[in-house]
Amino acid sequence: MTTTTADSAPEPIASIKPLRLPEKLSYGLGDFASCLYWNTLKFLNYFYTDVFGLLPQHAKNLAWFRLIDAFFDPVMGMLADRTKTRWGKFRPYFVWMCLPLAMIGVLTFSTPHLSYAGKLAWAIITYNGLMLIYTAINIPYTALMGVITTNPLDRTFLSSIKYVGAFAGGTLAGTFILQAVAPHGWLGATTEAKGWQIAFVLIGIVACLCFLGMFFMTRERVEPPPAQETSVKRDLKDLVTNGPWLILVATTVTFILFNALPGNTYIYYFKYFVGTQLVHLPNFLPFGWGGEHSLTFRGLTSGYTGLNQGASLAGAMLLPVFVKILGRKGTFMVSMVVAIVCTAAFYFLRPTQILPIFGLGLVYAISSGPIIALLMTNYADSADYGEFMKSRRATGLIFSACILTQKAGWAFAGWLGLDLQASSGFVANQEQTPQSLRMLVLLMSLIPAAFGVLTMICFAFYPLHEGRVAEIGAELNRRRSAAQAQ
Repeated sequence: MTTTTADSAPEPIASIKPLRLPEKLSYGLGDFASCLYWNTLKFLNYFYTDVFGLLPQHAKNLAWFRLIDAFFDPVMGMLADRTKTRWGKFRPYFVWMCLPLAMIGVLTFSTPHLSYAGKLAWAIITYNGLMLIYTAINIPYTALMGVITTNPLDRTFLSSIKYVGAFAGGTLAGTFILQAVAPHGWLGATTEAKGWQIAFVLIGIVACLCFLGMFFMTRERVEPPPAQETSVKRDLKDLVTNGPWLILVATTVTFILFNALPGNTYIYYFKYFVGTQLVHLPNFLPFGWGGEHSLTFRGLTSGYTGLNQGASLAGAMLLPVFVKILGRKGTFMVSMVVAIVCTAAFYFLRPTQILPIFGLGLVYAISSGPIIALLMTNYADSADYGEFMKSRRATGLIFSACILTQKAGWAFAGWLGLDLQASSGFVANQEQTPQSLRMLVLLMSLIPAAFGVLTMICFAFYPLHEGRVAEIGAELNRRRSAAQAQ
């Protein structure tokens, strides 16, 4: 078997060398760009209810439209698997889709002067467009990990770098977005609605540069077996009979619910439960941050988001160290226990306990940082397992189905969170009832903690430990070398 790079002749499998550091680091640009969008979508419920002007009962139903896009994921994965260009299967989509993504992002976060029905239609159309185009660039990006290298250590490093980029993008977006879009805020917009629009013009420019940079700095090296025939039916059959992949799907759905319920809630938590608080910070802090400050929900939310994303970034960077000490499964389980305990503890906190709120969020973020990175590494391994068992490879389909489960989890979490808020009497921009405030606390604590326990139960059955992965990788390389010699 041979592989084709953008600038060279086919490269024999046996000659593939360990990845150079610049290529490894450039892979993180994709998730940096993606998470400028994805992490800002955590504020989408807030944007629709408190800025755009939709009622909670209508905004919550928009979450279900993610399922339309989610079921497009396998289609996109199979399309990418069948794409053949001189640049590979997956990399061309970075060039083709980066500008459309930038344009639809601006439209999604624009507030046109329309009737309520017109605005609802606008939200439905632009939101679906954003998610579909996001899929068309993110599925190939995620699948790229499976074809850059077959080395398990390089894959773990790539997964770590991927989420370093993700949390760096999330930190930038989460820390500054609310302050930037505020009326007469950092972007100079006269209204918050205008601020969101300007912000997404800037996000689109940065994202385009990142995707183009990654296109030029990465290469694809792993191809399907040369005798593999194209068959959608066979690809789907192989997928649903891949035991490790099925376990990862269940683990991913429950983990996304564990992560997304508080992720969608904490802006409401700070706005309505915590409120404006007097905060004392150490005097030695630079940039005038030290001393006594009266912080509104914008300042508290921005600080909480930035701190947590930075802590998750640190957790993702430490993933190779954790794995070396505890192994993949041990790292996952220990991280989940810490994250669950921190989440459940929010139930006992009062609005004035700013330091414990931020402290628990910080520990949760450090512990949860490695988890999603480990899941992505395991999906790459499950693609190898599928090829090992069936002598067929569908890397794009494996990863697209992974993204499908994530989106389904986020869709259900978005709907469930707003549905529970609405059922408890939540009304945007009004003083909340005790029942509504209690529900915000539950959505930050005990409800997601229960899904965290389910995540651990699912992952306990995952069979591909490091030794087994190494055996599979060695056998696949032997097969590829033998096929190449024929």
